[in-house]
Amino acid sequence: MKLVTVLGARPQFIKAAPLSEALRKKHEEKIVHTGQHYDYQMSDVFFEELGIPKPDYFLGVGSKQHGAQTGEMLTGVEEVLLKEKPDWVLVYGDTNSTLAGALAAAKLHIPIAHVEAGLRSYNRQMPEEVNRVLTDHVSTLMFCPTDQAVKNLAQEGLIEGVVRTGDVMADALYFHARRAEERNIAGNLPYPKKSYLLATVHRAENTDNPSRLEGILKAFAQIEGRIVLPLHPRTKKLILDRQMTLPGNVEVIEPVGYLEMIILEKGAELILTDSGGVQKEAYLWQVPCVTLRDETEWVETVHTGWNTLTGANTEDIVAAVTSYRKNPLPPYLENLYGNGRASDEIVATLEKKRG
Repeated sequence: MKLVTVLGARPQFIKAAPLSEALRKKHEEKIVHTGQHYDYQMSDVFFEELGIPKPDYFLGVGSKQHGAQTGEMLTGVEEVLLKEKPDWVLVYGDTNSTLAGALAAAKLHIPIAHVEAGLRSYNRQMPEEVNRVLTDHVSTLMFCPTDQAVKNLAQEGLIEGVVRTGDVMADALYFHARRAEERNIAGNLPYPKKSYLLATVHRAENTDNPSRLEGILKAFAQIEGRIVLPLHPRTKKLILDRQMTLPGNVEVIEPVGYLEMIILEKGAELILTDSGGVQKEAYLWQVPCVTLRDETEWVETVHTGWNTLTGANTEDIVAAVTSYRKNPLPPYLENLYGNGRASDEIVATLEKKRG
């Protein structure tokens, strides 16, 4: 069996690593990197340290308006598919690369497998939400990380080809945690366990809106304890442009690699974030999370009580942290995102469907 996997951003490569490993035991995989979020960190070292297969094709599309970017990707992916003639096209998540890969395959009548299918925030202002919905509706197989994702698809009339596999991010987290342990990442970080809170702020809804970012920073100032903040370039720019003051308890560090990040997550007392992936990783590490957004795709973390949505409201953020510190955490559900074997389930389903 031959597959073409379309990826466009660092998080997608990280999540694809364990599935690529499982696929390549018996099958041929070609990886297309669209270049959607290409940055200096995606060097040879990035692929070697994380055990990620290097791309076979690099389209170099780069940052553009959504239409221009998606159009260029569509053209580039189509050329690869015409050359490689795969049995399946594999796409992940909700980026413009995801949509472009799915559309190119659909036009050429090549079966599409969508990993992380069925996620919904029900906010069509988010380009990611549009990408998710459209990709699901042209896919042959939809690999869902959760029961809720399966229900979301059923509400849209999508039942055939829907498979609840568990979450590949759980696979990736455990896969890369082993590599972090081999490299003694924890021993090289200057933060004892549970001695800090970890924060990440990067989403456009917070970094394109000065009042929201100000509300978040005000909350940080009122939270007792050290807050470690790997500062995203977009966030840094807004802080500098608006001459905002960072609270004294916030320790700004440079953006870190994935291995360092997951160890920082694991060791934190609590996580404050607007990242979708970090919310889920917090749950998998059994660390309470405060999400600085108005909605989330990972509603299970909220329903179980391990994640609280606060938006950018100062009082709500402080109250959520206080509540977690005062009250015992609810029971932890071990199998909420699967058992870390989603990759094997996906490969078995692809083989069965083709056979």
